[in-house]
Amino acid sequence: MTTWAAAAERLGGGLRDLTVRNVVRTTVGGSGLRVRLTNAFGDRPVTFGHVYAGVPRAGAALEPGSNRMLTFAGSPEVTLPPGTTALSDPLPGPVLPRRRLAISLYVRGEAGTLTGRNRATAPARPPSSAAPEPAGAPAYRSVPGDHASDESGAAYIDEAAVWHWLDALTVTAPASVSAVAVLGDSLAVGVGSETGLGWVDLLADRGWPLAVVNEGVSGGKVLTAGTGLAAEKRLTAEVLTKPGIAAVILLAGLNDLGAGARAGDLIAAYRRMAATAHAAGVRMIGGTLTPYAGAEYHTPEGERARQEINAFIRHGDAFDDLADFDAALRDPAAPARLLPHHDSGDHLHPSTAGHQALAAAVTLPLPQPIATTSRSP
Repeated sequence: MTTWAAAAERLGGGLRDLTVRNVVRTTVGGSGLRVRLTNAFGDRPVTFGHVYAGVPRAGAALEPGSNRMLTFAGSPEVTLPPGTTALSDPLPGPVLPRRRLAISLYVRGEAGTLTGRNRATAPARPPSSAAPEPAGAPAYRSVPGDHASDESGAAYIDEAAVWHWLDALTVTAPASVSAVAVLGDSLAVGVGSETGLGWVDLLADRGWPLAVVNEGVSGGKVLTAGTGLAAEKRLTAEVLTKPGIAAVILLAGLNDLGAGARAGDLIAAYRRMAATAHAAGVRMIGGTLTPYAGAEYHTPEGERARQEINAFIRHGDAFDDLADFDAALRDPAAPARLLPHHDSGDHLHPSTAGHQALAAAVTLPLPQPIATTSRSP
């Protein structure tokens, strides 16, 4: 079961012979933690000399005695050729739900082009938690050398809003637990929320027996690539390759409309994506495109296309369920615009209240896989 995941993006380079400490947070618990690494956009093989998993304490420091080494086919070292992933061996012991983990990767030699997730955010419990965890950065970079086993944070001198080479965390979870992936753009990433908790994070904190994994790419499109693959390709290459995914919530297309895409092209892509998910035994939940009048790239043609697309999502036959995000955010007096309370200020990204409204719009029953002849029993 996938308990945490991030989309893959091409993020430049320049890292060599150092250790990166990625701080993430599980959604569901289980046992036998496994870490999946990715070199999807690499221009050369990347060698990880050591990979450790520990529990953050404060900053880059870890709780004493919590840091443990992961192996790959029994070896502490793994090399990823360009375009590949690697899954660690299971780490014995329990994995708690909604628990921050620090995954430290020692990169031996030149790393080349970094594959990671941009605009990463520091994971923490929601503000209402009775025992909030300390604030920190989403990732840290060390002075040169192998500091993966360090429990002290002294060697980690730089903070970074990027998760490095980390693709997913998986656990063995009870059979009753399902997973849903959110495939989207900057709205999925959480842009606009002053708290750093976007609507996908809020879904993960509902306490359901449900893993929620965020496959958002800021600036991402459905039809064309950006820093990551086009969403249509990411569905196959990234989302459906992660274990335990029973449903996908799709909220993507505004960036395509801003670039001049036609409604018919996006609708055709949605049909293909739903068919791909169904062939894998995965349900597809259609999210209506949110209002964006007043945004920099809004046009009358784009608005007409948005209305046509939303009519298809609501009344077409491609999707298994509906999440009406448009209805959750629009201003009743001006439906092409975000309700002012839900507007972060750029007329595109929701505010904190807007992200809360998006999370509330997902009122679906827990997802169960659909029957398919293409999937083994």
